[in-house]
Amino acid sequence: MSIKENLLKKIDSKSSVVGIIGMGYVGIPLFLRFAFENFSVIGFDIDEEKIKQINSGKSYFKHIPGSSIKKAIDKYATSTTNFSKISDCDVIILCLPTPLNKDNTPNLDYVLNSLDSIIPFLKEGQLLSLESTTYPGTTEEEILPRLEDEGFEVGRNFFLAYSPEREDPGNLNFNPKNIPKIVSGYSKDCLEIANKLYGSVVDYTVPLSSLKTAEMTKLLENIYRAVNIGLINEMKIVSDALGIDIHEVIQGASTKPFGFKPFFPGPGLGGHCIPIDPFYLTWKAKQIGIDTRFIELAGEVNTNMPNWVVTKVEQSLKKNKIEISQSKILILGLAYKKNIDDVRESPAVELLSLLSKKAKKVDYSDPFINKFPKMRNYDFSKESIDLNRDNIKKYDLVLIATDHDEFDYEFIKKNANIIVDTRGIYKDRSHNIVKA
Repeated sequence: MSIKENLLKKIDSKSSVVGIIGMGYVGIPLFLRFAFENFSVIGFDIDEEKIKQINSGKSYFKHIPGSSIKKAIDKYATSTTNFSKISDCDVIILCLPTPLNKDNTPNLDYVLNSLDSIIPFLKEGQLLSLESTTYPGTTEEEILPRLEDEGFEVGRNFFLAYSPEREDPGNLNFNPKNIPKIVSGYSKDCLEIANKLYGSVVDYTVPLSSLKTAEMTKLLENIYRAVNIGLINEMKIVSDALGIDIHEVIQGASTKPFGFKPFFPGPGLGGHCIPIDPFYLTWKAKQIGIDTRFIELAGEVNTNMPNWVVTKVEQSLKKNKIEISQSKILILGLAYKKNIDDVRESPAVELLSLLSKKAKKVDYSDPFINKFPKMRNYDFSKESIDLNRDNIKKYDLVLIATDHDEFDYEFIKKNANIIVDTRGIYKDRSHNIVKA
């Protein structure tokens, strides 16, 4: 039996051991998905506290119940900080962040450092799959050479794949099982093995012809959203200057039964992918002498939205004869979108940072984030404020940054002095509501 046939047989019989590196927003759902399909799974992370919680059957994400973690641990799953356990795995899946450097260039440190950590424990007959969002060419240009330097003949005695994650935390209609899975491989054999693996745990796979094609597909998905959100944010700015409610405009345009898909404005882009992915492609395009002006312009519009919102806050305060330097401001929502506890690249956090430099006092209230979390670029010693009547009235202005369903918007409207609404919550005009 060949090396390829042996691995396929292990996957088909679910006797293969799956190692997942990175127990974050991508890694945990995949960890659960394989465990629930009766694969033996080992989760890897350098954060000892995360590993301790997982092995205790606890979750550190709002949208993932602890009962699911416990069920997986009770079945076939475990987690560890010991990377030598990679040698026990037949499949290794990298689910690691790919942030931007300060100059908006790709930062692959998490991926490459993890790869360096596991290389001593790799062996023939394994499949390595990258799920992190990145620029076209990463898997072949960065990962492949490192494997070949170790003496592996990729495509013959070791297998390499790229299968980008597709996650929408808080969306009850889609989950890792029913979201179609893009799959690609370095060779036909790599693709066949990767497709067999993912096809064992998801309803539908989408095999693509090359690693680069799959990497570009992931970027297109998110850049499509970034560009359209940039368009609608710019439309909001123009509509605001003309005294037009952009949300009413969108509602009207949405009645067209063809050729229009609604996108909604906000205080900026959030989440790990959409604010970052355009810069990955523009960087790569520059390497081959192409300017992506359209994509870069959308990025500029979206990046500037928090500043535009801050200007609206200043204007609203001034209209009420309050100088921003003497003002007290309460930001509603810290997460990047409603009903989740994810603050990655959240425009609400950037608003907190910008306003803290201008106002006398800035606090936040978020039902899912009791204490300001550790972040790479922000450091605040703040806790969520209870939204009772007395607390709301203490602030000169309430800024709706994230439209959580748990907020009682009528109660807030009744008790707030000024409300700056960046999410289109309030449809009717009111003396204390400013749409931004």
